[in-house]
Amino acid sequence: MSESTLPADDRLLRTPLYDLHLELGGKMVPFAGYEMPVQYPAGILKEHRQTRSNAGLFDVSHMGQVKLIGEGAAAAMERLVPVDVIGLAVKHQRYALFTNDKGGILDDLMITNAGDHLFVVVNAACKEQDIAHMRRHLSGDCEIETLDDRALLALQGPAAGEVMASLAPASRQLVFMRAANLTLAGVDCFVTRSGYTGEDGFEISVAADKAEFVARQLLAHEQVAPVGLGARDSLRLEAGLCLYGHDIDTGTTPVEASLSWAIQKVRRAGGEREGGFPGAEIILRQLVDGVSRKRVGIQPQGKVPVREGSQLLDEDGKPAGIITSGGFGPSVGAPVAMGYVDVAFAAPATRLQALVRGKLHPVCVVKTAFVEQHYYRG
Repeated sequence: MSESTLPADDRLLRTPLYDLHLELGGKMVPFAGYEMPVQYPAGILKEHRQTRSNAGLFDVSHMGQVKLIGEGAAAAMERLVPVDVIGLAVKHQRYALFTNDKGGILDDLMITNAGDHLFVVVNAACKEQDIAHMRRHLSGDCEIETLDDRALLALQGPAAGEVMASLAPASRQLVFMRAANLTLAGVDCFVTRSGYTGEDGFEISVAADKAEFVARQLLAHEQVAPVGLGARDSLRLEAGLCLYGHDIDTGTTPVEASLSWAIQKVRRAGGEREGGFPGAEIILRQLVDGVSRKRVGIQPQGKVPVREGSQLLDEDGKPAGIITSGGFGPSVGAPVAMGYVDVAFAAPATRLQALVRGKLHPVCVVKTAFVEQHYYRG
């Protein structure tokens, strides 16, 4: 978990659900300039399992919410990301990446075609720089409106669909990566069927002054419990999802990060709108020629967790890579990790060694997702 620079007076910011977190017994910690709950009295392990078996409610209001308004917004956005924004259908959502001139990743983000505007959600730790990046490059083509008066909630887990439908019946029509304007318990919300856990779920953008009411309506269901940042991290790691500043950063390209799937054909070499984004020459060349290292899943063979920064060695003791995220996977019942290895070691079932506190431990290269993903596709 990475933190951004704190406000000039060093005071942490608070989301609209701060008082509710305290009421629910949330353990508050500094995160990305905010006071956020890392866990509640149930603890990280139970919160993780709650999300996998029923439903968890996360406060992600520290994320940045932005509107790009104007007919030129989609074309302008394609100058900053290597994905198809112009072809994004109304009320459809797409994962995207801001890249730099060297092909490195400035941040990953979600873009939704809301009809009369693009709705963009960026990471909390990169929020200020992302907004400045968009203002610097897009202001001549569209209006950029930061939604500072809105909160963002995430309802995740196999029970999320039924819970949402009980409060907003129209949500039954949504499938993964689709969006809708819904009335949730009488409150107008902008909802996407998406999330960061590998489970079915929704992200709910709601007016800040209505956020606590909506959260309480969701928490009133016996299938729903509050979940903090600790379980959010273990859930996303099990699902093989990247954390910016750890698994992806300005020193990694989308191809190295095994995120080539996020670059549609229309933006690739020979595509209708080939290139035109920062670092395009490097990234498009890598798509054809390959790279020297790749992000992979790492399965420790024992009970010892292999943490971020641990070195990976081949069976002869030579450097092979490094761990970028690691910990215990409650759903897997064992340690899980991901990291970068030389391509010679990237094939599943490759055996390596991890150096942990001066001792070598056997690990195995696996697919990045340690659990089956349960996104609702209809």
